[in-house]
Amino acid sequence: MIAEITTRQLEIIKAAGKILSEAGVTGLTIKNLAKEMKFSESAIYRHFKSKEDIIVAMLSYLAEDMDKRYTNALSEALTTEEKFVKLFTSQFTFFSKNTHFVAAVFSDGLMEQSQRINETITKLMAVKMKHLMPIIMEGQQKEIFTNAIATEEIIHIIMGTFRLQMYKWRTAHFQFDINRSGENMIFTLLTLLKTK
Repeated sequence: MIAEITTRQLEIIKAAGKILSEAGVTGLTIKNLAKEMKFSESAIYRHFKSKEDIIVAMLSYLAEDMDKRYTNALSEALTTEEKFVKLFTSQFTFFSKNTHFVAAVFSDGLMEQSQRINETITKLMAVKMKHLMPIIMEGQQKEIFTNAIATEEIIHIIMGTFRLQMYKWRTAHFQFDINRSGENMIFTLLTLLKTK
């Protein structure tokens, strides 16, 4: 569990996401962030020690939020297919309302920034896998999903497809309906996965 994020820190995270979307990782500087927020640079430093701390806080907050949302969404009595759909619709709905997080997760060059950022991105992916893996395994055990492909490979295909969808949306400057195109992606994946 990460330390409680304050309202001001969330505002800084949102502004950082906006800069990441518009100017990429190199454009995200404390100076640019202070300008975006109409703060002094020292005011930013009162909330975060560095640009790295801002990105790590953003990714950690997202991982924790995702874990809670997935746990709540999947606590209902749902079929395997319904769980699969719910997992992704939850994410598309969240990102459509919080585009600043998309920039943090799907930015070119972010993983080259630091080992700490890499580790935080890895933890974020682990949260998704923690919830997705049991759904795929359940589907394979019930012979709803194909057993011709190993579970781990299915996970890679699904996560790669999701990542590409989000990347396309981000590079299109969020100009298309991610919920609708996300729904198409979900049902295409189900068509590929299902045995009948």
